[in-house]
Amino acid sequence: MQKAAILNASDVSKFYKEFCALDGVTLEIRQGEIASIIGPNGAGKTTLINVLTGLLRPTAGKVYFKGQDISGIGPQKITKLGLARSFQLLHIFPEFTALEFVKIAIISRQGKGIHLFSSIDKDKEVKEESEEILHMFGLYEKRDVLSKNLPQGDKKLLDIASALALHPEIILLDEPTSGVSTSEKNRIMEILLSASERTGIKSIVLVEHDMDIVFSFSHRIIAIHHGKVLADSTPAELEKNDEVVCTVMGQKECFKTFSSLLSGSREGSKRK
Repeated sequence: MQKAAILNASDVSKFYKEFCALDGVTLEIRQGEIASIIGPNGAGKTTLINVLTGLLRPTAGKVYFKGQDISGIGPQKITKLGLARSFQLLHIFPEFTALEFVKIAIISRQGKGIHLFSSIDKDKEVKEESEEILHMFGLYEKRDVLSKNLPQGDKKLLDIASALALHPEIILLDEPTSGVSTSEKNRIMEILLSASERTGIKSIVLVEHDMDIVFSFSHRIIAIHHGKVLADSTPAELEKNDEVVCTVMGQKECFKTFSSLLSGSREGSKRK
């Protein structure tokens, strides 16, 4: 039985003056699934994520979260409703430790933003919750390391950890495995899935370029091209559609991906 949709986009378009970044996009994210959004550079992926998370108001169409119209209401209000995204804020707080970085997210969730810096070292409950989250992500031993000094893979995990600290029901992650090795990519995804289960995340949306990660971990793949949904299907269905895969990835990457698939590199899929 198909589970209910938790996030919907209905005939969404977004124009920047004369340029059409999104053109009549309709999609839904259902409870209990991992959905990946793929497409070439300039396809409209980032604009779509910004519209889905309320950062941008669509020029036309509506976005609904748990049945409520959230079109353009802003990320702060959406976070309170239970939808969060990673913003890759590590470059903004490079001098904060890993522990302090997670504390910031928790304090923000609690509405203590005005007293953020005065609260960060004094709240025992915030400290305990922060340490618990760092344990989930294997970062507790590095809790006092400045975020700027963490290895790239740990920086990615800390970014995701801070998003989960907001207690969302659905989380949207933009390139959560970029810039790390293949082994690190899989480690990040496995930790993400484990932490999501423990914290009650209902759905995960990934914007991801690594096709091994996309095909291994996704329940559904949404392919975007020129601002339109070119395909919305399971990985098994999509890998049979070489025209769509080559359109969204380009011929060179298409060849590499299908060579990988044919060689059986995806045996032992990690999809839940």
